[in-house]
Amino acid sequence: MFGRQKTLEEARMGEGGAAGRPDCVVVMGPSGVGKTTVAQALAERLGWAFAEADEFHPPANIAKMSAGVPLDDDDRAPWLVLIRDWIGQRAGEGASTVVTCSALKRRYRDVLRGAPARVRFLELAGAPALVEDRMAHRAGHYMPASLLASQFAALEPLGADEDGARVDVAASPDEIVERALAALVLTPAASAPALR
Repeated sequence: MFGRQKTLEEARMGEGGAAGRPDCVVVMGPSGVGKTTVAQALAERLGWAFAEADEFHPPANIAKMSAGVPLDDDDRAPWLVLIRDWIGQRAGEGASTVVTCSALKRRYRDVLRGAPARVRFLELAGAPALVEDRMAHRAGHYMPASLLASQFAALEPLGADEDGARVDVAASPDEIVERALAALVLTPAASAPALR
């Protein structure tokens, strides 16, 4: 695990966070690591709002990736701002959130940290061969497996000074969510369904 965990006082404060700000957990990592599956389950367990970062991509970005062309920083800049602004809008309403975002580079994560929330990162980490195998069996997504190598090449893992945790994706989704909750010291909502 990397970064600072919540203190016991902060954990008791729940959504208020350390400074009365809502929390945001950004589930990050290369394509194919299971960001959407884990983020949706995490949001459900916590009772927080959820957003899928792919929905913020403009059509030009989707067309580029569908054609097997990696996005560059210029492509990603407005996309990251839209995600940051969504986090900020929900935080302004007092809502904590979970959002997926590859957030491969630290400077991308810095953009998201600009939201008025306690933005934390859950890095889903896995061996390239495992992730490639999962992508080969995934249907209905525009990201081709041919772009996976470029994503791993661009990946800058969470630094020790970044607020968040790293969880291996070799486990089942339920186990990953349980490990994430423990690593981030987050308490499921009272009404949340227990994982099997």
